[in-house]
Amino acid sequence: MHVTLEQPTGARLITAADQDIAIPATLRYTSADPLAVHIVFPPHVTLDGEGVTWTFARTLLGEGLGTPAGLGTVRVRPCGESHTYVEFHSSEGTAVLRFATADLYRFLARTYTVIAPGEETVGAELDQGLVALFGGRV
Repeated sequence: MHVTLEQPTGARLITAADQDIAIPATLRYTSADPLAVHIVFPPHVTLDGEGVTWTFARTLLGEGLGTPAGLGTVRVRPCGESHTYVEFHSSEGTAVLRFATADLYRFLARTYTVIAPGEETVGAELDQGLVALFGGRV
């Protein structure tokens, strides 16, 4: 049986004019995907009116709370002591959101009660996928 945690939170979208706009979001973690965290945005705040979920490594979130982290589509970095920036990069552009660091720490701590860092297992599905990818040799 898998456990899923959800934590509603708010963020501030930082605009090119250095203004910020309140954006609702939900932080999600599931033991079915133990290496990842998800940030879910509702349809009414997206460009196409569809809900959007960004998925990235749980370790990236943890690292980014203390020091800039990430090289790809998601980057996390502290902004003072009380805020953290999460940047989402796509072909359409970049969105920079500012979260309360305390909210992200609380969420991360909750995920650690489900599966402790370093205790994640990737499961039989990944093992089977690797066997198929490497032609029966793992």
